Amino acid sequence: MWLHLILTLTCLFISTPGFAHGTGQHVLGTVTAIDATHVEVKTPKGKTVDVQVNKQTRFKEKGNPKGDNLPVVGDRVVIEAVKDDKVLLATEIHFSAAKRVPAPMQPVPAQ
Repeated sequence: MWLHLILTLTCLFISTPGFAHGTGQHVLGTVTAIDATHVEVKTPKGKTVDVQVNKQTRFKEKGNPKGDNLPVVGDRVVIEAVKDDKVLLATEIHFSAAKRVPAPMQPVPAQ
């Protein structure tokens, strides 16, 4: 009896995080295009995914989550989205700036 109760409770606690995730989807990759209505992301597998954005979409920059910056082409993103009428609609976009390579310095001629 006790063994069945312990086993049942263990299974319940192990499976609970799976229910908490909801119906959302994640898109991970690099921004290839962005405008006021959508973000195009190239995934690590090379697939391009188009995600719609709206006024309720929240943008959170790594290291500055309260800022009002937006991602730009080349930035890495993790997008939390919901599927709505066969399109992905972003609810939250987490992003970090791509590593910017400084322009090479031109040699200064000796005088």
